[in-house]
Amino acid sequence: MQNITERIRKSYEEFTPSQKAVAKFVIDQPKKLALHSAKKIGELTDTSETTVIRFCYALGYSGYSALQTEIRESLLNSDDELERPLKKYRDTTGELISEDNLIQRVMEQEIAFIQHTLNSINIERFSQAVDLILQARKIVVVGFRSSYPLANWTSFTLNLIRGETSLYRGPIDDADSIIMKMDEAWLVIAISFPRYAAETISFVRAAKSKGVKVLGISDDELSPIGIDANVLLKAITPQPSALNGMATVFSLLKALTTGVAAADWPNVQDRVRIYDDQSGFQFHVPTKQA
Repeated sequence: MQNITERIRKSYEEFTPSQKAVAKFVIDQPKKLALHSAKKIGELTDTSETTVIRFCYALGYSGYSALQTEIRESLLNSDDELERPLKKYRDTTGELISEDNLIQRVMEQEIAFIQHTLNSINIERFSQAVDLILQARKIVVVGFRSSYPLANWTSFTLNLIRGETSLYRGPIDDADSIIMKMDEAWLVIAISFPRYAAETISFVRAAKSKGVKVLGISDDELSPIGIDANVLLKAITPQPSALNGMATVFSLLKALTTGVAAADWPNVQDRVRIYDDQSGFQFHVPTKQA
């Protein structure tokens, strides 16, 4: 589904309202699309067979059968990635929470969603995200509500390993002054999960009007940040994300910052060593086994 969801994400703003309903259905219910005709999908989305077919054309497919074939092939290859870790989690912990299994239940659930996020990541897109960070002259990280601590950590870590990175703190900072300085060499890293903070969305869209590239970290290709991002990294989290998804998102961000450090390690090594000496901070980059 990676190819299909990326096509939808990039074209979403150009769709009609009816086509957007079909797009959302394709992403949320691919198994139903694999089984049913275009006419049936039109009924399930309260649109029409004609709308479904035009949606396929808008994505660059020759027709409904071409889209359906690609979805069927992707589902055959996926091997129910989400169901396997969650089934293992349920079988391991049982359904009831007690003092004896609470810790195991919580941690098994976190492991399940981290594993599913790992399985769903497109390596090429991850590399694109690392390249955006390495090539940017300046970086601003933004995230509010439950995403604020994640944005704070990401800003701190990137500033440590490559410099020229700051956190946008909302009313504390002068957004107009920051955006006036931006150009095509800047990068905004936007972290946004339900409920999507309006402050994050408005800051990203103002930055994009200056030609700034956006790296989005979100839960859905069709989230506000997902649509606006030049590159999106998706973290698959249980809902509500604010309570249950932080470990998964943090793991993704840790992988991203480690990827940046590993890609440019000769230039960041001295910075990290100096910080280690001053504060006892340790930033480890995995090394390849001989």
